[in-house]
Amino acid sequence: MNVLVVGGAGYIGSHAVAALLDEGHRVTVFDNLSRGHWAAVPDGLLVRGDLNDRGLLEETLKGQQIDVVMHFAAFAEVGESVKDPAIYYQNNIVATLSLLEAMRATGVKRCVFSSTTATYGQPDIVPIAETTPQNPINPYGFTKLVIEQALADYAAAYGFAYAALRYFNAAGARPDGSIGEHHDPESHLIPIVLQVALGQREHITIFGDDYPTPDGTCIRDYIHVEDLASAHLKAVEHLTPGEGICVNLGTGRGVSVREIVDACREVTGKEIPVVMGSRRPGDPAELVADASLAREKLGWTARYNDITETISTAWNWHRSHPHGYQ
Repeated sequence: MNVLVVGGAGYIGSHAVAALLDEGHRVTVFDNLSRGHWAAVPDGLLVRGDLNDRGLLEETLKGQQIDVVMHFAAFAEVGESVKDPAIYYQNNIVATLSLLEAMRATGVKRCVFSSTTATYGQPDIVPIAETTPQNPINPYGFTKLVIEQALADYAAAYGFAYAALRYFNAAGARPDGSIGEHHDPESHLIPIVLQVALGQREHITIFGDDYPTPDGTCIRDYIHVEDLASAHLKAVEHLTPGEGICVNLGTGRGVSVREIVDACREVTGKEIPVVMGSRRPGDPAELVADASLAREKLGWTARYNDITETISTAWNWHRSHPHGYQ
């Protein structure tokens, strides 16, 4: 296949690029590098451009004879989306509609879309299945839900084939240490804890230890980035014109914040001081995936089910790249 990976210089997108290349596909990366990293992209694959540039998008789609698009180019920080919703509406909705229109103009009608558990909001029942009502509580989750609906409408009206993959908490790095997670500023738990292990932070703050969970801290489902990448390849095989699928991607196993810190201590051999803080507004006590539909529809299951193994791959990356791609 000829695959256009939009946002392929970012964390999850770069791992999807590597997985596609491993399988022998021809890949073009389209990224404006506003949050991605050129060093995460193999030489010769990057087209530097913005999704609002319809001319360049259409030129790339036609010139590279693209068969399918994988779309990772979204802003994805909940707190930022609350503080500055305008950039989320512009980037995650307006720019994505520009991409869909460029695809329609060039006859490219297959798309795998990175969605999120944030479309569910604060569900009452855990594990979370795809039948759970989608009631996002922040602009980030809402923008992803809007694009899910847009894809459904494009499928019905224009014959698009799509898969919307609702990620839980992405974690880990490519086992060979060649690519990994680098955000600036960093907001994800595991990299922050590993920065403490590297001496780049004095401590890790746990926001709330009075949740209704076994150890009082929040529980999340951490899915390895390599497993996310493999799910995208599986999804391409199941794209059907005029139809779409929406599935959760997770391990089905919850890990608490305290357990993450303890696992990082075990992997790194470092003390990792902890400071207790108060709860953050809007943090649900527990978010764990029911990923049975992904097994049924895509034939996909998570390979990394041990959080220690996932953290080991992340530590391998952070230890060898203490300042990320810089």
